[in-house]
Amino acid sequence: MLIPGQKVPDLDLPLTIDARFELSKQSPDAFTMLVFYRGKHCPICKKYLEELGTKLGKFTEKGINVFAVSMDSPERAAVAHVDWETADLPLAHSMTEQKAREWGLYISEKREGSEEPDTFSEPGLFLVKPDGTLHFAVVQNAPFTRPDLDDLLSGLSFTLENDYPTRGTLT
Repeated sequence: MLIPGQKVPDLDLPLTIDARFELSKQSPDAFTMLVFYRGKHCPICKKYLEELGTKLGKFTEKGINVFAVSMDSPERAAVAHVDWETADLPLAHSMTEQKAREWGLYISEKREGSEEPDTFSEPGLFLVKPDGTLHFAVVQNAPFTRPDLDDLLSGLSFTLENDYPTRGTLT
C-alpha cells in the first residue's frame, strides 16, 4: 500500500502516440493524475476514459497532467486509442504486473471465454505532487464504481485554492 505524503514508484511506459511517459520527468503546476484502467476489454473503463477525455481541459487548467495507464499490450492499447473517443488523453500501456503491484493495484485473471488478457490490473486513481509524493489515492478491486470526475474537479479546486494538505499520512 502506498502511503500519502511518501514517494510513489516511478513509471516509465510507452504511450500509444509513439512516445514515452516518464513519471519522474513530469513537472505539473499542481499534480500528475494517473488513472489506471483494466484494459480495452472493459466497457466501464471505456465510458470513464471517454468522460475524462471530455473534461481533460478542466484538469489541465488546474495544472494537472492526466495519463491513463494499463497493462494492455501495445496492440490492445492501439485498439483503445483508435476506437475509444478519449480526445487527447494520453494512454500508457505495457505496465508489468510487478509494477502494478508496486502501486498497490489489485490483479485479476482472465475469465474463461472472455476477451480479457490473462492478467490485468483493476482500476486506481492517484494524484502525485510535483515532488513525486502521493497526495490522493483510490484503489478498487472491481470495475463498477469510479471517482466522479465532477466531484474530483470540485475537490481539487478546493485543495488548490485552500492549500489543503495531503491526508492519511499517519497510515
